[in-house]
Amino acid sequence: MAKKLEFFYDCSSPWTYLAFTRIEDVANRHRADLIWKPILVGGLFNTVNPSVYESRTKPVPVKAKYYTKDLRDWANFYRLKIGNPTVFPVNSVKAMRGAFVAHEHNMISKYSRRVFENYWGDNRDISQDDVLRDIVREVGLDEKEFFAKIASDEYKARLRVNTEELIQRGGFGSPTMFVDGLMFFGNDRLPLVEHALSG
Repeated sequence: MAKKLEFFYDCSSPWTYLAFTRIEDVANRHRADLIWKPILVGGLFNTVNPSVYESRTKPVPVKAKYYTKDLRDWANFYRLKIGNPTVFPVNSVKAMRGAFVAHEHNMISKYSRRVFENYWGDNRDISQDDVLRDIVREVGLDEKEFFAKIASDEYKARLRVNTEELIQRGGFGSPTMFVDGLMFFGNDRLPLVEHALSG
């Protein structure tokens, strides 16, 4: 029986972007069932991890300097373009609701990639309808359907349910991955995810 790999993610995180670019390959190589779980990471921070906000208002200078280097190192290692978005943090709620619409059309990977690339690569504000409209058109989703659904109570609830599920399971940030129920947090835990999948 194939192992289950759950990927809880929010496109507003650069570390999640890194993990996103590898997660499908990891799942495929280990013949695991990849289960996409869009969330709103701000909901996690508000509920279980307010220290994130504290570190933004009162950063430790040496730690902040290393954070910047660490992110650049990982981006270079993955050969990925990650910039410094003008709008940060960004309100990703509409974009993440849209992931459910894309999933219904088997386009969640393609859609999420373009959301990540627009925000982290091209410095485009993914909270704006015009930016989302460009992404929707590019990946081939129906624009009218997309915007109607992400404004509906049903899709608002789906994002809330996933976020609350992760909180209940001990999660506190993005990306969070589970291998048959065992939790791993962060892009740098992918080797451990692979180890769990191969075990």
